[in-house]
Amino acid sequence: MMTADTSTLAGIRVAILATNGVEQVELTEPRDAVEKAGATTQLVSLEDGEIQAMNHDTEPADTFTVDKLVGNVSADDFEALILPGGTTNPDKLRQSSDVISFVQGFFKAGKPVGVICHGPWTLVEADVVRGRTLTSYPSVRTDIRNAGGNVVDEEVVNDHGLVSSRNPGDLPAFCEKIVEQFAVIRHEVHDEGATADTVADAKARDAAVS
Repeated sequence: MMTADTSTLAGIRVAILATNGVEQVELTEPRDAVEKAGATTQLVSLEDGEIQAMNHDTEPADTFTVDKLVGNVSADDFEALILPGGTTNPDKLRQSSDVISFVQGFFKAGKPVGVICHGPWTLVEADVVRGRTLTSYPSVRTDIRNAGGNVVDEEVVNDHGLVSSRNPGDLPAFCEKIVEQFAVIRHEVHDEGATADTVADAKARDAAVS
């Protein structure tokens, strides 16, 4: 696995969108990976206080302090987004109009998004998987197809900055790929001139949600 130095994502602000029922390891490992690469993260949720994480959807794990309410932030406040899984977490998130607007903002702006396991349920509700190729936990795949997405059964998939994986077993590949893709947006934000490939990727992401 690639080890990113602490300057790879320096200056990048990453939102981690989650609520009660989030699968703990799918929150902590991506968070730790991007922070190790130099990014700052904020836990964005539905309510103030703490959220209860779970292990395998059945065993209560740790609690995590919420940094920002989703209704008080927008995609403009961040350069990238991570959506962990857990079965109840995305099911609760997708019922919030503030969540839907927040998620759509990242896609409209062409910003990178990492999503794992059951996390794509929120993307389906936001109608941002149409024309995209991604993977997920098996029980979510019919919903993705019905929403116009193309589903593949692979460890990690990158579709123009939309990085997806199937389950906690894919976390090493998932974490490596989100660091790589978040570094692309860092190049766009902080360097004077983006490469032709970077510009093309951004335009492709925009076109996919227009």
